[in-house]
Amino acid sequence: METLDEEVEEYNWREVVLPSLIPIVQDPAELDRETGERRRGRDILVAVDHGPNSRHALHWALAHLCRLADTLHLVHAVPSTNNELLYETTQQLMETLAVEAFKVALVRSEARIVEGDAGKVICREAERIKPAAVVMGTRGRGVVQRVLQGSVSEYCFRHCKAAPVIIVPGKEAGDQSVI
Repeated sequence: METLDEEVEEYNWREVVLPSLIPIVQDPAELDRETGERRRGRDILVAVDHGPNSRHALHWALAHLCRLADTLHLVHAVPSTNNELLYETTQQLMETLAVEAFKVALVRSEARIVEGDAGKVICREAERIKPAAVVMGTRGRGVVQRVLQGSVSEYCFRHCKAAPVIIVPGKEAGDQSVI
């Protein structure tokens, strides 16, 4: 029997350099309540963009999913990684979200800006990272709008090999963009 090498599709991406945040733990006894199983940490992928639903999904993940030793992977899909203005704006957003994640849940963050279609980028990154969960927001469109315009969350729900967690916006998500 002969094994076939699948062609791996090349794609462009840029790593985002985030500020190094080191937790200062005053009482190590507080950490002893965690078992050895929980200390290993998991990888959690959060798809982010500049909209309020993305930030709402991140807050949900920090409140309900993240634990102390976890690593939060922030992924943002862009049409081109060569657009410096878009890269700088996204880098500032990722830095802000990483600091926020650290303050709220004491989790380490990594960020990546990937070129391509958002649904495919998220699924590809999930396959690369192999996270415990892929968290993303949705705009809450109706069935007709999803069919006509497409839906990134629906695409990821159908094609992502990791466990997708789709957060539907609530009233607290707001209507304002984060930029």
